[in-house]
Amino acid sequence: MSPAFFIDRCLRHLMVVCCALALLPAAAQSVRVKEIAAVQGVRSNMLTGYGLVVGLDGTGDQTSQMPYTGQSLANFLQQHGLTLPAGANPQLKNVAAVMITAELPPFAQPGQAIDVTVSSIGNAKSLRGGTLVVSPLRGADGEIYALAQGNLMVGGAGASAGGSKVQINHLSAGRIPGGGQVERAVPTPLHSGGTLDLGLNSNDFQTATRVTDAINKALGAGTAAAVDGRVVRLNAPADPSARVAFLARVEEVRIESAVPTAKVVINARTGSIVMNQAVTLSPVAVAHGNLSVSISTTPVISQPAPLSGGETVVREQSNIQISQDKGSLVSMGPAAQLADVVKALNALGATPQDLLAILQAIKASGALNAELEVI
Repeated sequence: MSPAFFIDRCLRHLMVVCCALALLPAAAQSVRVKEIAAVQGVRSNMLTGYGLVVGLDGTGDQTSQMPYTGQSLANFLQQHGLTLPAGANPQLKNVAAVMITAELPPFAQPGQAIDVTVSSIGNAKSLRGGTLVVSPLRGADGEIYALAQGNLMVGGAGASAGGSKVQINHLSAGRIPGGGQVERAVPTPLHSGGTLDLGLNSNDFQTATRVTDAINKALGAGTAAAVDGRVVRLNAPADPSARVAFLARVEEVRIESAVPTAKVVINARTGSIVMNQAVTLSPVAVAHGNLSVSISTTPVISQPAPLSGGETVVREQSNIQISQDKGSLVSMGPAAQLADVVKALNALGATPQDLLAILQAIKASGALNAELEVI
């Protein structure tokens, strides 16, 4: 047996094996319940606050334009026993008024540290090197849940001189890792009532049914019941320790991932188009062409005859031209895969902005088997 014949025979066997593997059905993917659902009531809460950043190197607010910065500093100094003279308007350059935001995680307890983000609300040039003085962080109910203080970390740099300026990244916002301290815990309904509700990330009856069946199979019949396409209700034990262990087992239950709802998301501002794997296209024909209108204006001088007493007048003469590119009728057959849909749309040679109108027209004709969402 010659080497060439042996190599050719091996390649033929390899091609047969690849074709056979391609014909096999794809293995079903499984996901954990914790990846597609969450216990209702166990969530984070947003906190906001107002404060002052001090210690800036001459890059703070201009108090002549931002009077609230000087007023805030005066109030802060008054709390420490220092009262400014009446009518005093100090020109501060090292202080900036800022807005503070943070996220209070679920089950956060007093004394726990959280990260905070500090952003300038005035005309400060940079917060680099500044220190946030102690500031309360409030929830949506107006109650104080945390206090924030610390040195800012600003991921940027800049310099200016002689009218020239160079800046890298953003200088008017920074972050304080662990700069917030929780002062009050938020009560959760985890240990109240005899049932707990799982909220699915997507509203899908098929997914709710699969989650219910998988939990009942793993933990016993009657453990879970689907309320609707979004909520699965669990019969949880009354003991808090047993309830935590019960939820841990529920979160680790695996289910076969359901086929997502076919959806095309269009960003009308940027022209971005995103489609998931469930999008298909029925047979359709699309004609695509460009129509452009060009309007140009030419100044025309009208000069009167000598000794006529008239005035020279400048008028405008408009020239309008309409041009239309040659359009083509492209027939797109049934596409069962996302790649085929993308290839069929790219065959038109259209820009992303053109594809917005094309997809909307295909959806209106009933050939796009997906939900169209414009953001």
